[in-house]
Amino acid sequence: MPRSLGVNRTSFGVAKFNKLKRILIPLFLLFATINLSRAQTTFQDYRIPAKQATDVITIDGKLDEADWKNVEGIGSFTQNFPDDTKFASAQTEVKMLYNEQFLYIAAICENPDGDDYIVSSLKRDFPFEQNDALVVYIDPFDDKTNGFSFAVNPFNVQREGLVFNGSRVAADWDNIWFSKVERSEGKWVVEMAIPFKTLRYSEDQPFWRINFGRNDRKNFERSSWVPIPVNFQISSLAFTGYIDWEQSPSKPGANIAVIPYLSGGVSKNQLAGTSEEFVSGAGFDAKIAVTPSLNLDLTVNPDFSQVEVDQQQTNLNRFELFFPERRQFFLENNDLFGDFGFRTIRPFFSRRIGIAQDSLGRTQENRILGGARLSGKLNQDWRVGLLNMQTASDDDIGVPTQNFTVATFQRQLFGRSNIAGILVNRQSFVTAEQQANDPAINSPSSFNRVAGLDFNLQSNDNVWSGKIFYHRSFGPEKLKKSFAHATYLDFNTRNFQITWNHETVGDGFNAEVGYVPRSNYWRIEPKVEFRILPESGSVFRHSLGLEGDVYTDAKLNITDEDTRIRYNIQFRSTAFLSFNVSNEYVKLLNSFDPSRSGGEQLQTGQDFRFFRYGITYRSDSRKNFFYDASLFNGGFYNGNRVFFNSSVSYRYQPFGSISLDFQYNKLDFPEPYNSADLFLVGPKFDISFTDQLFMSTFVQYNSQIDNINLNTRLQWRFRPVSDLFIVYTDNYFPDHLKVKNRALILKLSYWLTV
Repeated sequence: MPRSLGVNRTSFGVAKFNKLKRILIPLFLLFATINLSRAQTTFQDYRIPAKQATDVITIDGKLDEADWKNVEGIGSFTQNFPDDTKFASAQTEVKMLYNEQFLYIAAICENPDGDDYIVSSLKRDFPFEQNDALVVYIDPFDDKTNGFSFAVNPFNVQREGLVFNGSRVAADWDNIWFSKVERSEGKWVVEMAIPFKTLRYSEDQPFWRINFGRNDRKNFERSSWVPIPVNFQISSLAFTGYIDWEQSPSKPGANIAVIPYLSGGVSKNQLAGTSEEFVSGAGFDAKIAVTPSLNLDLTVNPDFSQVEVDQQQTNLNRFELFFPERRQFFLENNDLFGDFGFRTIRPFFSRRIGIAQDSLGRTQENRILGGARLSGKLNQDWRVGLLNMQTASDDDIGVPTQNFTVATFQRQLFGRSNIAGILVNRQSFVTAEQQANDPAINSPSSFNRVAGLDFNLQSNDNVWSGKIFYHRSFGPEKLKKSFAHATYLDFNTRNFQITWNHETVGDGFNAEVGYVPRSNYWRIEPKVEFRILPESGSVFRHSLGLEGDVYTDAKLNITDEDTRIRYNIQFRSTAFLSFNVSNEYVKLLNSFDPSRSGGEQLQTGQDFRFFRYGITYRSDSRKNFFYDASLFNGGFYNGNRVFFNSSVSYRYQPFGSISLDFQYNKLDFPEPYNSADLFLVGPKFDISFTDQLFMSTFVQYNSQIDNINLNTRLQWRFRPVSDLFIVYTDNYFPDHLKVKNRALILKLSYWLTV
């Protein structure tokens, strides 16, 4: 049984810690300098010819035009996974053409298994890793850091995304392009037409990097044209060849799009006893290409009613939970704004805009009047971002009108690394009348600002990566220690991965438009992983990892400590097995009820050490029926926690899937503390009637907040980036299914090219 230790633990003295800092930071810079001074890794031998089309190219997947027959293709794809020393067992041939309007890509994908494919559904933006698919990664800037991704599966379902930080893909980006697939015995043929207006590029940059990837899910293979080591993602722009243009693309013409919308609906709050409320709205977004690589986005009275509902979480944490941004306006080039700092030290988090808290601390929607975002490339070395949003005042919840401004820059250094700066400003505008009527409305600071610099390390061979940043907040209070700083370094090879992270957040650091759930601490987080990749047999990879995670207060007294050993087995069948053992220590800095049920609280200053162990298994996801499950058991503060999590899915190809997520937490504590049995159940139905008509229904039962939520969304994409949405949502009490509130919304949006 876990027990209170009742001691004040210090792992090392201040002098030793400062000495450690003086050693580690120069060591980080030394490693970076040594690696960046290497000769830049090039792939000059990988060049794909791109000829100008002389005739009209019809996108039909047939490749019967003379231009396709007269252009040379590339092939000889090499496995990235599971064996990066072998050629792909199902090969791919790719060809390219272009004219003034479009970049054309054709691929002949061998499929010896006949008409046997794995696809999750006919819905756009499918998960690439779970589908048979062809993907192209384009880097028009020749910086091996930023680019575009376009993918198609054998049923002509599209997925597009923005590539940032060298290999990460933001698949929420949405834009216009065209494709067609022809399936036949032993192969499937892809034909794409990507408008140059959809791409962001500079006409002064003739060198475009490119790579092609193939996910052969049924054979558990990923392959690419330019070989990529198994320890890196297939999306890595560090491993790219070049387009050999017959003549460099010229500057595209005017590129302006307006996306107006109309919405209407009805809602009723039974819990408050109010009558039905009819709502309607209208507004628009606009996309204006200031230059071919710099885009201006405008929005007036934006409406986000069609955004997918958040997946609920059971909160047993002492800190705020994180939910990702899903609103389309904030997603393009989001890394220029939202990728500063770390996941738990974000100086800017766009979900803070349009969200407010009332006087009781409840989260409420705060209407956005409009905004603008300028983002993109100035040239090969410089990227910039400028965001400005204005929200409305809401006297009912005591929120004044506010303005949010974010300005950023990014300067390429040493090949793939960069230095980036950010300035965030939130400004409240409180009128004299508002102050007189409601003194509490002035409780938010009149302004809050954060400024910071990040250095992002990406070596040319992708082995080294890391980050150093320093951020500082400013406000009327002029708080001391209003800073956040961190140093992260990662070394990743075929058999080893070694990671070092240290971070600190001062007691006065206040990023009101960011996500910083914890302050006044130092953190050290080393990790090491050893991998074995057998050349044959049922196992693809063994990995053994050791992780440490230590938090201290400002005086370097340990407040949290987690030491974890994990052993993972990844099978060639796609199945996965993991064993975890952890030893954890916590000293409470604030009173806390670990059951989150409003019961007796553990008191500030109490400390606990507890041991946990667990197992995770994921079945062969290539099969139509697949599942995963995790079971953990062990101490939890002064009690015990059993945690079980499972997901069961059935895929009915290609029309969708049915899944059930189930989570159970059994918390046992001695008297007088509350024990609890917490359930989170979420059945989900994803149905694709066609590749243009989709419906998803998500039911979530959360016993912790005593709620059942139902959300159904019907989407008809009647033309590119033009949609009709019908969204129904309601909330119930679980015990007697009494309705709390419900709403029905209809929204129509239409993409107009000016």
